[in-house]
Order: sequence, then structure tokens, then C-alpha cells
Amino acid sequence: MLVLLLALAACTSSPSNGSAPGATAGPAPATGAGTDGGSAFEPLPAGITVKDAFTAVLVQVTDPPTFPFAGSDGKFHVAYNVVLQNSSRVAATIRRLDVVDAADPTKVIASFADKQLVDPTCGFGDCNRLRALPAASVQDAVVPPQEARLLLIDFAFDSRQAAPKYVMHHLFFDGASSPVTSSPVPVDYAVTPYSISASGPISIGPPVKGRNWIALNGCCEPGWPHRSTPLPLNGNLVGGQLFAIDWKQTNDQGAFYTGDRTKNESYVDYGSDIIAVADGTVTATLDGQEANAPGVLPADDPVLGPKLTVENVDGNHIVLDIGQGAYAFYAHLLKDSLLVKVGDQVRKGQVIAKLGNTGNANASHMHFHVMNGPSVLGSSGIPYVLDSFEYQGQISAQQLANTDDYLTGNFFGPDRLAAPEARKDQLPMAWAIVNFPG
Repeated sequence: MLVLLLALAACTSSPSNGSAPGATAGPAPATGAGTDGGSAFEPLPAGITVKDAFTAVLVQVTDPPTFPFAGSDGKFHVAYNVVLQNSSRVAATIRRLDVVDAADPTKVIASFADKQLVDPTCGFGDCNRLRALPAASVQDAVVPPQEARLLLIDFAFDSRQAAPKYVMHHLFFDGASSPVTSSPVPVDYAVTPYSISASGPISIGPPVKGRNWIALNGCCEPGWPHRSTPLPLNGNLVGGQLFAIDWKQTNDQGAFYTGDRTKNESYVDYGSDIIAVADGTVTATLDGQEANAPGVLPADDPVLGPKLTVENVDGNHIVLDIGQGAYAFYAHLLKDSLLVKVGDQVRKGQVIAKLGNTGNANASHMHFHVMNGPSVLGSSGIPYVLDSFEYQGQISAQQLANTDDYLTGNFFGPDRLAAPEARKDQLPMAWAIVNFPG
């Protein structure tokens, strides 16, 4: 059974105890055709042209400008979300979307078609990227008149230098070619320049310490909770958890628990120290939430589900202002373990709480991401890298999908390295096994 450690379709929260004075919450403006993520009246960069055309299907990027970040797989990744809005009176069937170099639209960077768009038989992987809003699965690639779809976009380069400064989106579909079209015809156009040359990434320390930490639900594969749960908030479709990781620890055999699986104390990571990833200021906290019983996701329980609110769905948590417009978010912490309060100054490496199983979670873990504002509810997730860690390989996503709600099993397999590799300034990708020495 697929275990959703952090069922975040409803798992976001607003600031609990205030925010930094003068801070601005929320994502940067979404991009539309002819913009670079700022005002709709900003001119396009030199060398980028969008040809005038009737665009029955609007292409709108919902995330702030981004950049390629180094992943633990040696690639430089870009991830964001696109909304396709059918503004015509004719149904539109999406055939393909190519991400192209905005300065040379003949150069295709990534292409999404066929089963990548819709494959009802595929649970996770490079599939089912086309979604109903905000992210529900669909059975086909048809966008009815006056309706919209979400498209999950991610691609990677072999080097940062290989990435252009801007991309555009070449959309192919059967639909309206003019305001008076009465039946679908083949249409294509390249629109919506989007900056992938923003400054970044921010480099931070690890949020936990010790051996055998697994980057569950990490970037960027569709079909898992963080990638597939943008939310309609504050007038935008916010991908707050786009680069989030659910950190969960195993023992040296790859097991998440030993002994009685119905007790939190049996899980290897329960009560582990939570670490400040950088110098910063505490802008929000929540404490006092009781621990869940392992194996039970509150959102699926008829008694516990109605008790979830935007204030407590992340359980006990902390938000840190770590500078450069970035905020670190830690969720599902152990009750009464928070060692900081709003306004406290913290130092990188300082213990600030302990790992728990609170909020909408069915097993102990620590959800962590970095965002562009103090509001967990309204801020966009932004890429980041960890300044130092040891990479030990990967666990099997399929084995995790097949396990029970207690995460039973030994998850170390042939993709675990015999000796760990030292890594610097990378983001552990989904299912990575990581050591944090010291």
C-alpha cells in the first residue's frame, strides 16, 4: 500500500505566532506570455520574441522565476507548474508540450506527451503530469471549454552552463484556431517566456544529523505527495512543497522500526534532534499537538479528520527566517520539544526541537522545505542545496509504494553504495539515502 507520510493535499498552515516585521508573504507573481515573472508590462529580454497569435489555450507558469539546482544524481534540475486554460468554446485535446530555449525555439529542452500527460495505469514516475485543478488525476488529455488543467514540469541539464536564461512553451493541441472555430483543428504556438536564471540556490546545513536518513517524497517525481499537491491560495496556485523532503531514518539494516510497530518509540527516528539549517530568526511556532498512533493517517480517519485545520495540519512546527528572502519550515515535531519561540535568534547547527509524529502524518518523520515568504499557507517553495552530506545510494520507490502503512520492511537493496560518497552543495533527490556526519 502506498504510504503518504505527509498527505498535503490539505496539509498546509498559516503563520502560527506572527511573522517577521516588514516581511512579505506569498509567491512572486505568476508569469504569462510576454513576461519574465514580474509585471505584465515588463519588456522581454533582447533576442526573445513571442509571435502574435490567437491562443485558445492559455499557458501560465504559476511559480516564481527559478534556476537549475544541483541534485544528488549529478544533474541540474528545474521544476515548476504550468496551468493550461481553455478560453475558447471548443474542447482542446492536449497532444504535446515542448519546453524550448526562448532565444532559439527550435531547440527543444524537454517534451511531454502521450503517457507522460495521462496514463491511468501508472501510479508514479514520469507519467500523469496533466491534472485537474489543483492536482487531481484525469482520465484523458481533453480540456473542456472554459476549463483548465495543471501540467507538472521538470527537466534536468548535465551542467548549469547548458541551461538557457529563459525557456518558452511550445504547445500542440487539437482545438480552436480562432474565435469563430466551431470544431477542433490542429494548433500549435510557442508562448510564455519563463526565467530559469534567477539567483540561487541558497546553501544550508542539514536539518537533522546521523546516519541512514531517507529523502522520502523528495523532488521531483510526479505521483508522490509533495510534487502533486499545489494548492489554490491567495489568488495563485502555490507549489509550496515543490522541493520538500520528508526525512525519515532507518537502522543499519534499512528498517524504519524494530519491535512493536504500533508504538512511536519503536521507530528509529522518533525523538531525533532537529537542527537549525542556518543562522536565523524564529518567525512562527506551534506546540502542544499530541502524537498520532503509527499507521493511521488522520485525514483518513472519521474522528481525527474533522479535527484537522490549517493551523494544526502540519503538527507542531517552526518557521525560521534564514535571510536572502528565504524561510525554513520544519513540521510534525514532537510535543513539548520546541526549544525556541517567536523572535529567538538561532545559530546554524543549534538543536531547536525533536522529531515527532503530529499533524496529518501516519508515521514519525520531519517534513522540511524552504520557501520565499514567512507564510506556510501562501509562500512558494524554492530550491536549495545542502552544504555537506554523504550519499549512500537509493531505496526502491516501488518497494515503498508496495509497503504497508507502518513502512514495514528492510529498504536497503542493490542501489545502496558499499561506501558513502562525500557531496557538497547538492539537494538529495527522492529516495536518496543520506548520512549527516557529526
